[in-house]
Amino acid sequence: MSDLQQLILDRIRDIPDYPQMGVLFKDITPLLADPSAFAEVVNELAGLHRVDKIVGIEARGFILAAPAAYKAGAGFVPVRKKGKLPSETLEASYDLEYGSATIEVHRDAFAPGDRVLIVDDVLATGGTACAAVELVRRAGADVVAIAVLMELASLRGRERLDGVELHSLVIV
Repeated sequence: MSDLQQLILDRIRDIPDYPQMGVLFKDITPLLADPSAFAEVVNELAGLHRVDKIVGIEARGFILAAPAAYKAGAGFVPVRKKGKLPSETLEASYDLEYGSATIEVHRDAFAPGDRVLIVDDVLATGGTACAAVELVRRAGADVVAIAVLMELASLRGRERLDGVELHSLVIV
């Protein structure tokens, strides 16, 4: 195990039965509260690929993607829950491990051919990540890779991302 992986794992706590019974929530707030650990994660994400834009998926993906975009010299694009963006949007619906949802991105968020890294905190079933890939591609940009802080291996989300490069900083 790398030093970064250990650093991350030491700063994530499990919260059982949140947000509903049977779900084991991975709380990253202790990691975010540690400036050194947070900086290492942001630096790792920023250095994965040379890209034009970094997408952050609402809500915890924003926390990681925005500083990574700044560090990488790339633009930041928020992918938000339906109804939260003020201009014309594209939308995609998906299933979660405990429900379903719809996400949106502004139609004009990308220039044709933009190279895009999609960032989120957790890869679980892969539904959110697949929907984000669909949105970026429909907007005319190229998905270079997806990067997540942690991958929940037991939910097999990786299998839904066929043909998309995936970077998981830790796999649990």
